[in-house]
Amino acid sequence: MTYPLGLQLRGRKVLVVGGGPVAARRIPALLDDGALVTVVAPYACEDISERAAAGSLQWLQREYVPADLDGAWLVLSHSGTPAVEDRVAADADAARVWCVKGGDHQASRAWVPAVAKVDDVSVAVNTNGDPKRAAALRDGVAAALDSGELPLRRHRRSPSSEGAVGSVALVGGGPADAGLITTRGRRLLAMADVVVADRLGPRALIPGLGADVEVIEVGKLPGNHPVPQDEINRILVEQALLGNRVVRLKGGDPYVLGRGGEEEAYCRDHGVPVEVVPGVTSAISVPAAAGIPVTHRGVAKGFSVITGHEDITQQAGLIPVGSDHTLVLLMGVSLLPKSVASLISGGRQPSTPVAIIENGWMDSQRVTTGTLETIAGLAAVRGVKSPAVIVVGDVVTLSPHWPTSHLPLSVEINTE
Repeated sequence: MTYPLGLQLRGRKVLVVGGGPVAARRIPALLDDGALVTVVAPYACEDISERAAAGSLQWLQREYVPADLDGAWLVLSHSGTPAVEDRVAADADAARVWCVKGGDHQASRAWVPAVAKVDDVSVAVNTNGDPKRAAALRDGVAAALDSGELPLRRHRRSPSSEGAVGSVALVGGGPADAGLITTRGRRLLAMADVVVADRLGPRALIPGLGADVEVIEVGKLPGNHPVPQDEINRILVEQALLGNRVVRLKGGDPYVLGRGGEEEAYCRDHGVPVEVVPGVTSAISVPAAAGIPVTHRGVAKGFSVITGHEDITQQAGLIPVGSDHTLVLLMGVSLLPKSVASLISGGRQPSTPVAIIENGWMDSQRVTTGTLETIAGLAAVRGVKSPAVIVVGDVVTLSPHWPTSHLPLSVEINTE
């Protein structure tokens, strides 16, 4: 077994004996750590010779001699010749210089682990001389760190960072399903000190946060905004100025009717670094959950997305009226009768297919289909509620929820 230890090699001489591919693979990490690398080998592969020509390392084009160890703190012996490896290892032992002996892990005084680096975290894996096993474990750990399954959060700030400004990440969490958040968003959530959470984000991820992660709820309900947008902006900046890594966990995409642009501008205006992580917007993904593509060859070549919680009369006049152009209404349940009237008066046919998808991607998802002429009545009969996405256009007929005929308004359509 080995004793795991990290080495600070910046400004220290490291000797590499051998100029082949194995030696070449070791060198970049040494240079990245600031080591002063000297290669001793009669011949060297292109990677090494190019680095030598660029001045990144010193290449002594000859055979190894014991004096090459003078001043070295570490030696990596990868000549490929057993006799040379034995001589380098013996000389290093005598000089009390740690030696990585290539091809003979049992006789090696030091091992090079398989290393995964994600952000500012390095994970080194040693497996008692089994490099393939070490690499597989490293890749697994790296994937878990990258996805956020393993947390990357700093639990204590270093003294040098006291008073430093933190950061804000506006993370689009997608439409409620925790599996639809991006890898980048999941990783930032795992690194967060403070999470400012919406009602429609991937709520299932919140219980998995560390016990000391502060979660600030700012979710809005239709007609009820207990935490107004100005206060949300203030919270983001205040927490970042305390040095925290702040994640604003939003549903859908931050820039699709999500006020992400306002939050980003406010953070920048107050000197807070801010990152925007796009999310899977409900305007596309929720219809998809009901089997409705917003475009489809031969059915619809384009689509428009508008907010339905305001009078859409003016907006409706700017959108193609043909049923071959898909219209997606977000936040449109409360004004559905008025919106339908505006669309019909604006030129859309009363027979245009319509679908309402409630609680998209949740276990409680429900789909109601009808036409512009019937959908408001059907929604009233069924008690349709927010959150819901409304889709208008011929693409609705592609959904398995689309019935072959429509029942009278007084009958509840069972589309589940």
